[in-house]
Amino acid sequence: MDAIERYITEFSAPESDMLRELERQTNLRVVQPRMISGHIQGKLLEMTVRMLRPRNILEIGTFTGYSAISMAAGLEDGAMIDTIEIDDELEPIAREFFDKCPWGDKICLHIGSALDIVPKLDKLYDLVFIDGDKREYPQYYALAMNVTRSGSFILADNILWYGKVAEELSGNDLYTKGIVEFNNMVRNDDRVENVIIPIRDGINIIRVK
Repeated sequence: MDAIERYITEFSAPESDMLRELERQTNLRVVQPRMISGHIQGKLLEMTVRMLRPRNILEIGTFTGYSAISMAAGLEDGAMIDTIEIDDELEPIAREFFDKCPWGDKICLHIGSALDIVPKLDKLYDLVFIDGDKREYPQYYALAMNVTRSGSFILADNILWYGKVAEELSGNDLYTKGIVEFNNMVRNDDRVENVIIPIRDGINIIRVK
């Protein structure tokens, strides 16, 4: 952590003990633990939920549950999150911390492909957070636009992909290709407006008009 990151952490609201333990357990038990949202992004998600006051949230890509718990912390009574994770090996740690979480009853975990699950949920969402398989980001965008309405927001994580989106695209780099295609779809879609903010690996904030 460099000096500015330490400063940001020091002068932002503190991470809860439970989320700190979730991050620690993720580092101990999970391959590629850096995929976790972490303290500052988690706080940003919580604050976004408090500002938007959504009734229904869709999350594509649960991982170990940090972002879902962060968003649930900002939800009002009666509001819910549907969070979807394709890797069933991550289910035990996510469920363990959802059960510990004071807002666990606001989180509904689904295991499987979002492309299969979301159409069956038959809901409209006020907020969609996309943080799943980068190769499928274009499909997730189409999916999100089908389950949102005017005034809804879509947040897409890792949208800068370690800076690779600004470099020449390698023919076999399907992850970067998926994100580049997603960003192009958003830019060329007159149904939405957006802004990319460079927090961590970049978040595309998209408002449905």
